[in-house]
Amino acid sequence: MLAASLSHKLFADSSGAICQISLTLMRTRNDISAKLVGAGIIAIIRAQKREQALPAAKALAAGGLNVIEITLTTPDAFRAIREVGQALGERALVGVGTVLTPYDCQKALDAGAQFVVTPICRTEPVALAHAAEKPVMLGAYTPTEAQLAHEAGADFIKVFPADGLGPNYIKALRAPLPHLRIVPTGGVTLENIGQWFAAGCSAVGVGGSLVTKEILAKNDWAELTRLAEQYVAAALAARIKR
Repeated sequence: MLAASLSHKLFADSSGAICQISLTLMRTRNDISAKLVGAGIIAIIRAQKREQALPAAKALAAGGLNVIEITLTTPDAFRAIREVGQALGERALVGVGTVLTPYDCQKALDAGAQFVVTPICRTEPVALAHAAEKPVMLGAYTPTEAQLAHEAGADFIKVFPADGLGPNYIKALRAPLPHLRIVPTGGVTLENIGQWFAAGCSAVGVGGSLVTKEILAKNDWAELTRLAEQYVAAALAARIKR
């Protein structure tokens, strides 16, 4: 369900006076979580400079990937989050990744981040994100960390780095802990994306195999759009089979 919020817009009332008020719609935490799961792929931008974030995000959206995470390792990341969020508007969900401290979490939320992702099991961001009606994904590597993150209120569990674990680990993890909504990051490729979904992942995070170093070095946004389209097709095929 969408919640209403107020934003400024000029209009004339019945007396001809100019007022500044309008009604806009704001996504709730459940809305955003549903969109994350529905999209299936979180495209991760770890840019070499701030100026790359916006064209990269536009290229991803053009290829059908409309859930985008900008990591705090990107130079001037908070400004990048704000710029991308304002430019794409309702066309995409723009979140923040590599959040290590409550301070950074709050700054990202203030910049407009629609979801929060940590690479570690640090629980303070949960309260901050939920107060802003935004979902949070806490990092975990072991079953104990994953369950602790869940009990702390995490909406999703980011299994990271997942490349050394593989889809079979996710399947084994979910056997005793089927309530966890798991999003592996690291090691997800076009070739194995179906295996991750088959293992029961709610979504996957895709970074270096999508927004590659080569693409960033050349600013090759056309290639990024082409890759995004391939990932969208691969995810759709995998989820139809599941």
